[in-house]
Amino acid sequence: ERKAPERRFSIKTIFSPLTTITESIRKRKRRTTALEEVGPPLVKPKRVPRTLKEELPPADWKVLKEYEVRGGVAMIRIYLDPETSNYIYWVIEPPLSDVEKDNLKRLKDLLQVSLPYSLEAVEEERREKFLLEHLDKVMEDYRIKMSENSLEKVRYYIVRDFLGFNKIDPIMHDPHVEDISCDGPGIPIYLYHRDYGSIKTNVAFPTDEELDGFVVSLAQKCRKTISVANPILDATLPNGSRLNATYGREVTTRGSSFTIRKFREEPLTVVDLVENNTMSADMAAHFWLAVQYGESMIFAGGTASGKTSTMNAISIFIPPSSKIISIEDTREVNLPHENWIAGITRGGAEAERPGDIGMYDLLRAALRQRPEYVIVGEVRGKETMTMFQAMATGHTTYSTMHADSVKSIVYRLENPPIGIPRVLIQALNLVAIHKQLKVKEKRVRRITELVEIIDIEPTTLEIVTNQVFRWNPRTDTFVYGGHSNLYEKIMDMEDLSRDEVLEERDRRAEIISWMVKNGVRKFWDVARVVGEYYEDPHRTLSIIEKNPEVEGNPLEVFERAAEKGRKEHLKAKSVAA
Repeated sequence: ERKAPERRFSIKTIFSPLTTITESIRKRKRRTTALEEVGPPLVKPKRVPRTLKEELPPADWKVLKEYEVRGGVAMIRIYLDPETSNYIYWVIEPPLSDVEKDNLKRLKDLLQVSLPYSLEAVEEERREKFLLEHLDKVMEDYRIKMSENSLEKVRYYIVRDFLGFNKIDPIMHDPHVEDISCDGPGIPIYLYHRDYGSIKTNVAFPTDEELDGFVVSLAQKCRKTISVANPILDATLPNGSRLNATYGREVTTRGSSFTIRKFREEPLTVVDLVENNTMSADMAAHFWLAVQYGESMIFAGGTASGKTSTMNAISIFIPPSSKIISIEDTREVNLPHENWIAGITRGGAEAERPGDIGMYDLLRAALRQRPEYVIVGEVRGKETMTMFQAMATGHTTYSTMHADSVKSIVYRLENPPIGIPRVLIQALNLVAIHKQLKVKEKRVRRITELVEIIDIEPTTLEIVTNQVFRWNPRTDTFVYGGHSNLYEKIMDMEDLSRDEVLEERDRRAEIISWMVKNGVRKFWDVARVVGEYYEDPHRTLSIIEKNPEVEGNPLEVFERAAEKGRKEHLKAKSVAA
């Protein structure tokens, strides 16, 4: 059985030295790597125009940032065009000679007809190995030989196109990219970069045929179909990213299009949000208390303002044993809890066709399962009435909504297609308003207001609110309003004074600040610390007070101390018994 050489393939082996890539490639003559074949002759290579990504930018463009993706096989550069002052996102992949391009195409054609079954039938962790083994077999059967360098490049493109995302594969592997958008054939792909905002790339699908085929392949990855008869697709990719695509020129006159909202493999935690200054540690502690004491919340804001990220992050504060049901049309919520049912619609949120199951159907079913917490991805239709009825009957509910203020939330809720009576809106406890802003020329996300819904004024029917926290744009800090209805509620439930409740908030803020300071930001690590606090608050506080700054792995130190404290507690109990 032939084995592929265990040689790490890096973009640096193609472009060396890395710092002089532009000048060296510009000066060198085009060369081809010889491809040897014994047996039937290969098709004589035709002259293939260089793709957009192989062309080099003007020499006066400034490199702002440079980093590797896909383990070093591909590279990303962010350029600044001095003439337009625009950023350009440049994808660099291993360059192919004309001979290599033609023979890569031939090998891909041979693989498509010779693979014994669909790659989807192979276990995910074995797919790449299976594909490369079959590639070796095809090359052996057709007695094709090529240089080591050419073989490594061919393998990269075979894996990229059969198992990855074709031309946009390096972009999909870039952790700095949030959204990817293609508006049609021949139009450069645009993306949203966390550091540089919306930028044009050097990647494009030049023809209708190529883009149509790619859109169909995206649909197939989602196990869906898209065609002239059904030219609009809203689906979830296997990696969790959200896909919206159109096919042909029936509904989008410039041709097929797609938008991918990338799914974070490692979800943002509340520690990330505090570190990014989306909220303060005090606000995070307030959310923690609100979650524990059953406050229903709506996370509102514009597109890509961070609504779902905040909702997912604060859901980590749900007590570990609580029963949770989430309902979404595209999967975004990710929780560490075992007692969690993750519901997703079938056929779209509205359930317009026979056999479809929409948000309304899932929400009705969820309420029959006695959940303690209900998380609804986004409310926009008749399911909203059911959600507010669930709030009114004691179910703690979280959801997101497109709105930029409490006033606009109320307006949307009261008017079609939702149409909720104002008296029912007071079942909502807390609203977090998110905005995407520019601070010191950098695009950021901030929770600009945290507002409580207190009551309805009986004579005017105006909704009475209380602003608990607000963002100060001058100082880029968050200001506490001095009063919270939640704290009054906790005082009554726990028989505590106001100072004692504020002390509890401060203790939780201290724990969050400790995690920020020591870099405890991974999803499961944060969940572990929060769970420990629910189990024994005094032990948790004692650990962080004794270990204010941890050298090495902070979670290992925390867990060792927690385990030691647990054993001492059990020993003390046995002695007392």
